[in-house]
Amino acid sequence: MMPAEMPSPEIDRFRLRPVAPRLAPLFCFALLTAACALASFALACATPFAAFAVVAAAMLPLRPALLVVAGAWLVNQGIGFGALHYPIDGSTIAWGLVIGAAALLATAAASAVLRMLPQGRTPLMLAIALVAAYAAYELALLAATPFLGGEGAFTAAIVTRLGFLSAVWLAGLVAACEIVRLLAPFGRTRNA
Repeated sequence: MMPAEMPSPEIDRFRLRPVAPRLAPLFCFALLTAACALASFALACATPFAAFAVVAAAMLPLRPALLVVAGAWLVNQGIGFGALHYPIDGSTIAWGLVIGAAALLATAAASAVLRMLPQGRTPLMLAIALVAAYAAYELALLAATPFLGGEGAFTAAIVTRLGFLSAVWLAGLVAACEIVRLLAPFGRTRNA
């Protein structure tokens, strides 16, 4: 019999546990929705979906992680078309759908990598997951360029800058999770 204060092995496989497991999907959705809204207004087309994918994959099983990232993508698209007045044309809508698919692929990649890596909440594990998620995301976007154009956005300088931006966002989101974990505002015990 397992003591009540010890997390189960299933729960322990997640690297980010800022709140009680029953609240993790809601917390992750709120965190990524707020981050996505901020990033959408601040960065427009450079929303760091790879970082969002890693946070969701590190906090949730794959299916809820995909749902949370899809929700963040919907927020991004709502802000883009509603507040930032993206043009409503076939190309823009198609790119929006490709970005959504790329974000989901990044989430699946991050989840797969985190499942393969040794357990623990080390920054190195999250960094490896980010590299995989970012590669999956960028490759999915690049694969759409023969059909939708935009090859010029895939220079080494741009891809590197966006990768660095994703790393900064991941660090900030992990820091937010750790602050919440330390404060334990949602009924989570401090030593769980």
